Amino acid sequence: MPDRAPTASAASAAAPSAWALNRRAVWARTYVRLVGSLREPAWIMTDAVFPALTMASFVLLYRALGAPRSYETLAVLGGIMATYWINVLWGMGAQLYWEKQSGQLQLYFVAPCSRLSLLTGMALGGVLMTTARAVFSIAIGFGLLGVRVAAFDGLQLLLVFIVTMAALYALGMAFASLFLLYGREGWLGSFFEDHDVQFLFALPSMIVATIFVSLPFVAREVIPTLREIGDEQEQAARTLGASGWQTFWRITLPSIRWAVIYGVILTAARCLGEYGAVAVVSGRIQGETETATLRVEERYDSFDLAGAYAIAIVLALIAIAVLLVMTLVKPREGTT
Repeated sequence: MPDRAPTASAASAAAPSAWALNRRAVWARTYVRLVGSLREPAWIMTDAVFPALTMASFVLLYRALGAPRSYETLAVLGGIMATYWINVLWGMGAQLYWEKQSGQLQLYFVAPCSRLSLLTGMALGGVLMTTARAVFSIAIGFGLLGVRVAAFDGLQLLLVFIVTMAALYALGMAFASLFLLYGREGWLGSFFEDHDVQFLFALPSMIVATIFVSLPFVAREVIPTLREIGDEQEQAARTLGASGWQTFWRITLPSIRWAVIYGVILTAARCLGEYGAVAVVSGRIQGETETATLRVEERYDSFDLAGAYAIAIVLALIAIAVLLVMTLVKPREGTT
C-alpha cells in the first residue's frame, strides 16, 4: 500500500519554530563571516597587521617626543579599536556589496527568517573574528612595546567594551538596514518606487544617516545640564496643575536652552564635515547628493588639488566661524 502524503498539520509540526529558525540564521551568517575572513591572507594584513604597525609607529613617535606615558596607552587602545572600525565600515558593507553582485542579496528578502537575525549574525561573526585579530595588536602593544595601563576596574572595562561594541556594530547594522529596507529590493523600497519617491541615494537617506551620527552631540550637551538642574521645578509645576507640555515649554526648555543651542552648533559643524555616513547612502550624484566632503575626495582623486584644497579651506573657515559662535554662546550659558 503506497505511503500517504504528509498532512498539513504534520508538515507544520516538522517545521522549526521561529526562535530555532532565527537562531540557525544567526549561526549561519556568523559562520560565513568567520570562514570568509580567512579566505584571503591579504585581508588579515589589512585588518590586523597594518593597524598594529600604525599603532606601533605612534607609540615610538610619542616616546621620541618625550610625551606622557598615557599617550602611548591611548595609541595602543586606538590601534586595537581600529580593527573593529575597519571591520564595521568595510567588512559589513563589502559583504552586502558582494552579495548583491553575485545575485544573492534577494535571498535576504525571501528567506523565512527575520532580517534582523541575518544582520545579527554578520555583526556577531565580525566581533568574534575581529577580537581574534585584535590579539595581535595587544601582543605588540603590551608585550613587545611594553606599554602599561594604569590600574582600572576590570568589570567596568568589560562593561565599556561591551557597550562600545554594541554601539559600533549597531552603526554598521543601521546602515545595512537602510539598504535592506529602502533599497529597490527592500521592504519599503518597492513602496517608494511605486510612488515615485527616491529614498536611498537621495536627500532623505542622507538626512536619516546624518541625524543618526550627529544626534549624540546634542544629547552630550543636554543630558549633563538636565542632571545639574534636577527635576524639583518640574515636580512643583506638575503639583500646581501644569500639563506636561506646559512644563516643558515654561520650565525645562528655558533651563536647557543654551545647552540645546550649543549642541545644535556642534551638530551643524559635525554635519558639515560628515563623510562616512553620507558616502554610504548618498550615491555621490554631482549636483544632487554630493556634499562638500565628497567633493573634496572627488577633486583629489581627479588630481585637481587646487579645487580640493579650495573646498577644504572653505570648510575650515566654516569650522572657525563655528568656534567663534561657540565662544560667544558658552559664556551666556554659564550666566543662566
